[in-house]
Amino acid sequence: MLNLIDLCQRLIRFQSTTPQDDGIMNFLVQTLDSLGFSCHLLPHVDDQGSVVHNLYARRGTDSPNLCFAGHVDVVPSGAESSWTHPPFAGHIQDGAIWGRGAVDMKGSIAAFISAVINSEHKGSISFLITGDEEGAATHGTVKVIEWLKEHNEIIDFCIVGEPTSDEKLGDTIKVGRRGSLSGTLTVTGVQGHVAYPHKAENPIPNMLKLLTILNAETLDSGYDCFQPSNLEITSIDVANEASNVIPESISAKFNIRFNPSFTQLSLIERIQGALNVVDISYTLDFPNGSEPFLTNDHPAMEKLSQAIQEEVGLFPEYSTNGGTSDARFIKDIAPVVEFGLMNTFAHKVNEHVSLKDLETLARIYKRFIDLYFE
Repeated sequence: MLNLIDLCQRLIRFQSTTPQDDGIMNFLVQTLDSLGFSCHLLPHVDDQGSVVHNLYARRGTDSPNLCFAGHVDVVPSGAESSWTHPPFAGHIQDGAIWGRGAVDMKGSIAAFISAVINSEHKGSISFLITGDEEGAATHGTVKVIEWLKEHNEIIDFCIVGEPTSDEKLGDTIKVGRRGSLSGTLTVTGVQGHVAYPHKAENPIPNMLKLLTILNAETLDSGYDCFQPSNLEITSIDVANEASNVIPESISAKFNIRFNPSFTQLSLIERIQGALNVVDISYTLDFPNGSEPFLTNDHPAMEKLSQAIQEEVGLFPEYSTNGGTSDARFIKDIAPVVEFGLMNTFAHKVNEHVSLKDLETLARIYKRFIDLYFE
């Protein structure tokens, strides 16, 4: 029988830095196949020519279909010398497993697999696992969802195993996320010598005026269950290494995390309207973003809360804070929430998960499965 701790260690030992796979998806296929799941490997080629590996696995054919979604790709570990233990060793010490992905989110994948080993259920349990969540996220879950639609696969409820807990395991369930919209603002002038400014047109002062407007913009005061929308300027670049040259152009990047007060379209209109108050020529480019969402009053949410209460004695907070996850794609086909391990060490040097938390999470998932199929 699969051992939870050993399974978590083995997952960590795959060096699956996004979008690398290193054989981890085939390992999951072998693991889930041994548990009676029908597995579908769904590879896609990303924009750099790398193969992104995805997996959809299902046990059972009847409804309802309870899905666990997650990702096996991890962020880079950085300098190995900064780690107490090698980042892909899955080393156990001080009551914890150390390694990149321990909490984000190989640990929760191991916990849910452990939970389904002895689960008896009337309907179906499925796994939606991608290798493209920490990267561009363009050839991962979105491609699996396209495949699900083409094959008439229905998911009735989905739990994403992101590390959501803040102070104690079980204290937070993410029931929604703010939307994300990134923009690039460009102002073009005329290049010239700093000694002859009348023969040039410096774009930097105009950019500063526009950024001052953006930085001062109060988008809203909040929305039911959501924080206020906020705009953050993240980069200013003139690509100019010479101190005696007036640059030809300047660009700035910003990101907006927004609540349901806006859609992407209405937010773009708001930004353009604010900038158009001044008579400055600019270009504004917005790549694809994500819309905010909220999962409200679904019976499965109450059962997940009940499972947490029974196992750890906490009543979890329903939260929408934090960044984005693949739940933003899944919400288009099924009600979705996120629940997993502590987020304290996610993306950090010396990422680790306590053995106690890992075992507790597996029990919570197991109890939730039992309650869901009652």
